[in-house]
Amino acid sequence: MLTKQELGRQIIHIIIGLITAFLVYVDLLSPLSIFLLIIVGFVVSFISRYVNIPPFSWFLKHFEREEMMKKFPGKGLIFFFIGVLLTVKLFEKDIALAAIMILALGDSISHIVGARYGRIKNIFNWRGHKLFEGTLVGSLCGFIGALLFVPIPEALLGAFGAMIAEVLEIEFNQNQLDDNLVVPLVAGTVMLLVRSYL
Repeated sequence: MLTKQELGRQIIHIIIGLITAFLVYVDLLSPLSIFLLIIVGFVVSFISRYVNIPPFSWFLKHFEREEMMKKFPGKGLIFFFIGVLLTVKLFEKDIALAAIMILALGDSISHIVGARYGRIKNIFNWRGHKLFEGTLVGSLCGFIGALLFVPIPEALLGAFGAMIAEVLEIEFNQNQLDDNLVVPLVAGTVMLLVRSYL
């Protein structure tokens, strides 16, 4: 079920992703700036567990998942920027930008479509809760976003590879890796491999 809060979360995710891609594209958001944003995010997240910090606390109240409010408020946004930082540092600029677009569009739209219209169990993870319609539409939207920066084969395989990895719910040390890390890193890696070998 797609709640109003979850829809709002995903729309904010798309907007922040698009703004981030633009700022990286025009060289207004450097790796150092992203790193500093992450540090500030961790500090604000910790303090917000005990004290209201406007407007951050307002956003948390209206858009943060309830289970995260006490454990790690703002986790999604912080991990989004960690994923962006790793992507920018590891890949060429055009691949990094395409990966950010796949994260911004593919990841968010897959959640919205899957929750609102999904009916079919995902062929890539029968036990998971993410539905096939979401993965398919998310892959297509990520592909379209990535096409702004890379050729068709890289955009297509990068988007589909990232969305499949998102569905697989990869674990590390018995903890599920955050989608905001998995999606851009898998997308970037797949695009780099396509560029190198195809």
